[in-house]
Amino acid sequence: MNHARKGNGAGGNIIRVGIFAALISGLFFVFEWFTGEAKSAGSMWSNERITPADTVDDRSYYLPSTHLGVAITHDYYSLSYVREHKQAEWVAYMLTRSRLEKTLETKRPSGFTKDPKLLGRGASDTDYKNSGYDRGHLVPAADMDFSEKALQASFYYSNISPQAHDFNTGIWLELETNVRSWAKRNKKIYVITGPILTEPGKGTIGLGVTIPTSFYKVILDLSEPGKKGIAFIIPNEITYQPLPDFVVSIDEVESRTGLNFFKDLMPEDVEKEIEAHSNKDVWPFSQSAHNRRMGR
Repeated sequence: MNHARKGNGAGGNIIRVGIFAALISGLFFVFEWFTGEAKSAGSMWSNERITPADTVDDRSYYLPSTHLGVAITHDYYSLSYVREHKQAEWVAYMLTRSRLEKTLETKRPSGFTKDPKLLGRGASDTDYKNSGYDRGHLVPAADMDFSEKALQASFYYSNISPQAHDFNTGIWLELETNVRSWAKRNKKIYVITGPILTEPGKGTIGLGVTIPTSFYKVILDLSEPGKKGIAFIIPNEITYQPLPDFVVSIDEVESRTGLNFFKDLMPEDVEKEIEAHSNKDVWPFSQSAHNRRMGR
């Protein structure tokens, strides 16, 4: 009997040790999985599976500051969503020549969808139906046309803001065309876009989607030689003024939005120099894009 008891005790110890080892192994697996997910979710400018030719430097993790919203990271762009206004205060992404040279053979999505990472109710088809305003992309679909997944994500309602039709298809389209031209010219640029939600809007559509009075776009080129930036603030309405008339300093956009776009992305003296000046003369504007807007 004593011998039997000792044998059962040893077997029990072996079983307990085995269970403990299995638990430890499981914990290591969960830890590695979780930290791997955290690392992949931490990238902003280029959190994606891409070819070596498309890889970016150690600035790829960078996020602008948030003021009114909460940051959401997708594979090809990030945004700061403001629940009060049911739209983003900024979207941010990297645009490269290599991406723009890719051609996607699939058709664009037929409609807009809810952002799967957005909790609660955001904007929807119902809000925009018969509103008199376009579903204006903040990240243009044409900038995401290199990947079916990227293109689909550009049709999330979190990337959409109410835009006057003549603004959306007019000067805003001209600006987007110029940005793509600058990306091809400079190989890689950083783009941040959004409505100015810190200033009174033009009312709301649907169930509380704010109609912004104006929109901004900020572009940064950190390639050598000649690091440079440019920014725009344009009223959400039809205009016949030349696009360069709406160039402002990045500092002005930060002042009016309460945001800090490039903190810690570059040395402070370089940041101050780039953000203080409009740098209009070093960004060539497309005459053909302007002529199309003016119907010439």
